[in-house]
Amino acid sequence: MSLMRTKSVEQSIADTEEPEFRLRKSLSALDLTVFGVGVVIGAGIFTLTGRAAHEVAGPAIVVSFVVAAIACALAAMCYAEFASTVPVSGSAYTFSYASLGELFAWIIGWDLILEMFLGASVVAQGWSAYLGVLMEQLGAPIPAVIGYGGTVDLMAVLLVVVLGALMTLGIRESMRVNLVLVAVKLFIVLFVIVAGILFIDPANYSPFVPETAPREAASGLTQPLLQFLSGAEPMAFGLGGIFAGAALVFFAYIGFDVVATTAEETKNPQRDLPIGIIASLTICTVLYCAVALVVTGMVSYRDLDPAAALANAFAFHGQTWMATVISAGAVAGLTTVVLTLLIGATRIIFAMSRDGLLPERLAKVHPTRRTPWLISVIVTAIVAVVAGFTPVGVLEEMVNIGTLSAFILVSVGVIVLRRNRPELPRGFTVPWNPWLPGLSALICIYLTLNLTVETWLRFLIWLALGFIVYFAYSRRNSRVGRGSGLYRNPALPKVVGREDGS
Repeated sequence: MSLMRTKSVEQSIADTEEPEFRLRKSLSALDLTVFGVGVVIGAGIFTLTGRAAHEVAGPAIVVSFVVAAIACALAAMCYAEFASTVPVSGSAYTFSYASLGELFAWIIGWDLILEMFLGASVVAQGWSAYLGVLMEQLGAPIPAVIGYGGTVDLMAVLLVVVLGALMTLGIRESMRVNLVLVAVKLFIVLFVIVAGILFIDPANYSPFVPETAPREAASGLTQPLLQFLSGAEPMAFGLGGIFAGAALVFFAYIGFDVVATTAEETKNPQRDLPIGIIASLTICTVLYCAVALVVTGMVSYRDLDPAAALANAFAFHGQTWMATVISAGAVAGLTTVVLTLLIGATRIIFAMSRDGLLPERLAKVHPTRRTPWLISVIVTAIVAVVAGFTPVGVLEEMVNIGTLSAFILVSVGVIVLRRNRPELPRGFTVPWNPWLPGLSALICIYLTLNLTVETWLRFLIWLALGFIVYFAYSRRNSRVGRGSGLYRNPALPKVVGREDGS
């Protein structure tokens, strides 16, 4: 049973007050909302919308975004309840430790490290690609050898290093820069929406839900696991196409969960964290639906370019200058995504190190800046190397499976913690428990089955490596297992994490 030992909510909160591990509380609900919008809206808003409309849903892609948003909202509510109950760094890792036990917490922490590291590296390379396009449009092209796809992607490395230095400087300074960049990004997105309205032809919305048609099927390791297991042929358009589109665009929403990693640095987490998580998801849904309406109204879904739908929609109407505006928006958008993922990665590792599952000395914070500076330096170095020297494009789906596994465990954890600790004060509660959290978990399981067999195999290899690290180091060094600094509340009938590690 020592594998399932839990860390009490009281102990998690008490750990945040230890001087050597204490972070600065400086974030408001507005900061968290901007943080969430900053990580969710990236280059996908300019590309994924058109690809999903062209390939599977047609103009009904707007409905797909709403369906995906509802699915995300279920997971978001689970995160909001946990974050308002356990306002501690670590997000899904900390939540799982309090509800499901140490082994599950380790698994999800290990998955989130993969998600954040790989996500930041992939997005940094995407930023470099859009920067190259923008500079070429401005007449100052970046030399191929140091740009995207070059021998060394120096532009991606420089971005990660600059943002890493900013993150190490302080969370408040990082949020100020993030606020400015998100404002620029939102301005450009809104400008694109308003400009696109002028070129909408209502005839392009007919038929709104195209007739069902067979879809080209993948094979071998590149086919979805669900198709591999069932042998079912994928279909496009019609009602099924709307749900297929929802599964595709669901990944455009991934990132709002990173807001929960900053719980420990929030002034009033019980109130502000639920607001930040749910408000950022709502804003992103409205923007995604607006872009979907514009792009499918400007050009028939049959003629959309899956690679760069929005830019080519304006080019279709002779507005080639808009490609420059869209590239600038993508550069600003991806900058905030990389910054947010870097911060999320440091807070996950910080929480795991403070608990002893990773070396505790890593979790020491800077005496004046109150940031986990050593972890920040390590994260920045690793992400910069991966972004600069590794062709990681083929591993993008690994980000998705890591995130969805976190969603599943958080949804289940809400049910478990509500049953085991009903007396805990909660700033936000998911309605209709356990049905809504259970539905959230089922939807996320279904979405993981839509990922490729290849992704699942890589994920299982990563999990196997994680188990080796856990049993070789983490289980023996866990503070809960050692009984180190455990909180004791005599009013509680149940004691978790006893001295004998059971």
